[in-house]
This record gives sequence, structure tokens and C-alpha cells, in this order.
Amino acid sequence: MKAVILAAGIGKRLRPLTNTRPKPLIPIGGAPLLEHSINNIKNIGIKEILLIVGYKNEMIKEYFGDGQDKFGVKIKYVIQEKRLGTAHAAKCCQNFVENKPFLLMNGDVITDEQVFIDVVKLFQEGNCDGIITLFSVENPESFGIISLDEQGYAKEIVEKPIKGLNVGNLANAGIYIFNSKLFDAIDQTKKSIRGEYEITDSFAIMIKKGLKILGYDLSQFFWSDIGLPWQLLDANKFILDKIEAEINGIVEDNVIIKNKVFIGKDTRIMSGTYIEGPVYIGEGNKIGPNAHIRPYSCICNNCHIGNSSEVKNSIAMSNTNFPHFNYVGDSIIGEKVNFGAGTKIANLKLTGTSVKMIVEGKIIDTKRKKLGTIIGDNVKTGISTNIVCGVKVGENSLIGANTLVNEDIPPKSVYYADFKNIILKKQIN
Repeated sequence: MKAVILAAGIGKRLRPLTNTRPKPLIPIGGAPLLEHSINNIKNIGIKEILLIVGYKNEMIKEYFGDGQDKFGVKIKYVIQEKRLGTAHAAKCCQNFVENKPFLLMNGDVITDEQVFIDVVKLFQEGNCDGIITLFSVENPESFGIISLDEQGYAKEIVEKPIKGLNVGNLANAGIYIFNSKLFDAIDQTKKSIRGEYEITDSFAIMIKKGLKILGYDLSQFFWSDIGLPWQLLDANKFILDKIEAEINGIVEDNVIIKNKVFIGKDTRIMSGTYIEGPVYIGEGNKIGPNAHIRPYSCICNNCHIGNSSEVKNSIAMSNTNFPHFNYVGDSIIGEKVNFGAGTKIANLKLTGTSVKMIVEGKIIDTKRKKLGTIIGDNVKTGISTNIVCGVKVGENSLIGANTLVNEDIPPKSVYYADFKNIILKKQIN
């Protein structure tokens, strides 16, 4: 069996992080999102993988290459020149799978390895033309819902059903196994009202023809499709909960390390530092002296977490520095970010209510009481900068000293408070 991963999307809702990298390369738990899926696929014995790529595809190709030396699999690529929907993307793999059953999945899905083991076994043992993974949702009217018959076969797909329709609460989880009959259905699929060829419409065609598609409910496992920025923190926690303790760097005297902590080579943990796992610290970092790294922190490579700085439940991408008296909590910080001394991120509202964030122009309740900020690449802050919870800062921006940031900052901006504490803004050419 071969595998196909759909990884061509832009990831607009994850901006500013995806302004400078494709969504599959956002790091969680010490590795890009897509790498976790590739490892799960490899671990169930599938060694040939096709990546359907599009947006910033050259970065994906550079990182994964042909897959053989670094990942122990053979990776090929197809560029989806026009992103016309999931069915259109899946059609791109027809020659690769050679009329044999294949595993198909969305590139932004993260879940437990056991799900892959189960669906392959179910397909091999079951009398079916395909398998769709499903997860239970509290608000089915916001999803495409797939209802099953008594034998567990899909009998109907209803997009955003109205309340009281009683079609169940199982939504599409984005991992499938199908035989080549899927491609006949894709050929008959028409554009949706969104102007795209939707793979769920292809599934509906198969169901209408009487083909047997089994449903697999993965609700007992962790699952996320990483559609919103704070979901990266949930996925990071899931990965770090499974991390194995390993110390490959240098740990000085008077350092305390509790629970499971991974420390990469050429990383120095300096005196007075306190680390509470689970924590991932990559290669070439300098941590301390007197730093505090709290649970569920992921510090990538070549970062500096310095004197009296604290990081909690956050992702700090490579070449980023929190060198002096900084606090970073429940946040995602891009590459090559530098905090001035005393820069702090708020992650809890005084009212104790959940944090809201603007995503694609809409205010969304994150349902999280603790959430800090999302900061793009190459951002620099001046001393004593304070960033309010739920704010996003675009890449290549500069924030002046003694400035309170209580609104989103667009990319390539200068944002600072003057001597009268009036906020001034301008764009960088």
C-alpha cells in the first residue's frame, strides 16, 4: 500500500505564521507538522509516499527531499498548480497509486499512530471499497456529517445539517483508505457552491452507487486538523506528552530538570536554570543562566532563553531570543524573533473570561482562558514592551520600547508609543 498526503493549502487562518512558511512545516513537538504524519505512516509499514504540494512547495521539497536518508521512506511530489479542492488534489495521485488501494490524508491532521494501525487492519479485514475516519462533534450543524448504518457503513453525507435532523454527530476526520473506484467518483464530481471539487461530494457519489465505505470513529484518540493558531498548542501538548527523556547537550552545575525533557546536541543549559517537563529543547540553544522552562514548551534550534526569562506552554521557533527578563506564556513565536529586555506577554484576562482572537477578519472565541500571542518571523521588540493576550504580530515588524500592544500589528510595521504614550504606526517599505 502507498500513501498520499494533501499538503497544497495556504493556511490563511494561521497567518502570520504561514506568510513565511507552508502550514506543513510549522514545528510542533520538535518537528514539522507533516513530519509527524510521515513517521506514523512509515511505522505502519508504508514506505512510498506522494506529497501533493502547492503553496511554498519548494520549502517542503527542500526539507523532506526524497525522504530516503532522513526519513527512511521514498517521497515523490506532485504540484497542484490550481488549488481547486480536495477531490481535484486527490485526482493528482491516480498514476502514483497504480489502481491499488491507498491511504489518503490531509496534511494538516495530527492524531495517534494507533489510528493508522487500526484503519489499515480494518480495510484489510473488511469487505469495503473504502474507509473514512470520523470524530464526534458537539455542534454537528457546523460540519459535514456522515451517518452510518447498523453495519457501520456510510449511508449519507449531510453538509452542516439543521438542528433536529438526527443524522448523527460524526464529522469527517481527514484520513481515508480507498481503492481505485474513488477516481471514477472524482471524475463525476461537480464544483461545489464554493467553486471547488470537494472530496466529500465524491464520497457521496460512491455511496449513492451502493459502494461500501466503512466509518471508523477515532474520537477516543487525540485529533486535530490545525485550522486555528491555538490548535498548534494542543497538538504540541499531545506530541510532548509522548516524548522520551534524552540529554545530548551540556548541563552545567546547579540545574534542575524534572520529568521528561529532551535536550539536543550542542545545547548548553546554564547554571540556575529550572526545567519542568515535558519539554523539547532542540540543538545549539543557550538556556540560562537562571531561566525557567515550564511544561509543554518547545524550543527549536539556536535559540537563547536568557537570564530570568520564563517560557511556559509555548513554541519558540529557531534562532529566536528571549535574553533578559522576558515572559512568554501560551504563545507561538516565529523564527528570528528578538525580545528586548523586560518584554512580556499577557496570557490571562483579568476578568478570567476566554481569550478572543481575530482570524481572517472575524473575532473568534478561542474557548481558552490562557492564550498569549502569535508572532511572525523577524519581529523585534524594544525594552519593556507588553503584549496583550490574543494579539497577533505580523512578520518583519518592529515594536518600540515601553509600548503596550493591544491590537493586531500588520506585517512590516513600526509600532511604538511616543513620549505622550500615543501609539504611532507606519509601514516599512
